[in-house]
Amino acid sequence: MSGHNKWSSIKHKKGKADAARGRVFSRIIREITVAAKNGGGDPDSNARLRAAVATAKAENMPADNITRAIQRGTGELPGTQYEEIQYEGYGASGVAVMLAVLTDNRNRTTSEIRHIFDRHNGNLGANGCVAWMFHKKGYFSVPIEGMEEEKLLDIVLNAGGEDLERAEEVYEIYCPPESFEDVKKALEVSKVPISSSEISMIPQNLIKVDAREGEKIIKLLESLEEHDDVQHVWANAEFA
Repeated sequence: MSGHNKWSSIKHKKGKADAARGRVFSRIIREITVAAKNGGGDPDSNARLRAAVATAKAENMPADNITRAIQRGTGELPGTQYEEIQYEGYGASGVAVMLAVLTDNRNRTTSEIRHIFDRHNGNLGANGCVAWMFHKKGYFSVPIEGMEEEKLLDIVLNAGGEDLERAEEVYEIYCPPESFEDVKKALEVSKVPISSSEISMIPQNLIKVDAREGEKIIKLLESLEEHDDVQHVWANAEFA
């Protein structure tokens, strides 16, 4: 494993400011609605919905908001119909960028995403232009402090995990997407604190960028993150 999306570490540090602008709730509500539409409104039998509801609760979203989002997805309440789209492109220094988007207007969103790339010295590419550079994996980060690496590795491997890496202040855990729920449950049962968890696109290799180019790329990724229709942003940049 070549390492997690380093943009993710920067992004999580911005989380509180992002939440204050209301974007976190909006994204979670969209995810809950689409998950319920595609897999039904019962979290026990819908892993995607179960994960989205868990994320909503972790962000202290009111239960009524969660219920209404599920009901909009199942058709019990009227609501906006969202389309799932994956966008791919390049930033400065040839850094690969992938986006997961939920939109109610594909043409509008495509135009706006292309404009963001153009404005930040990047370009929106065709489907498949960078997807081959990433692997879809379950990802968890766990604080290093107070955690024995060997003990954590045993928990992860026994639950179907693939890899454990030490990165600055956290352990990074990787697993196949189909093992995500099993690994998460094993960590929770063992009372292992989880800093973050997601199904992520992990770059196979990272492109090292200097401070000057890194600033350009971060501005691009921030602008993409701030777009209302964007759910996730991944990049293969390793920042100085």
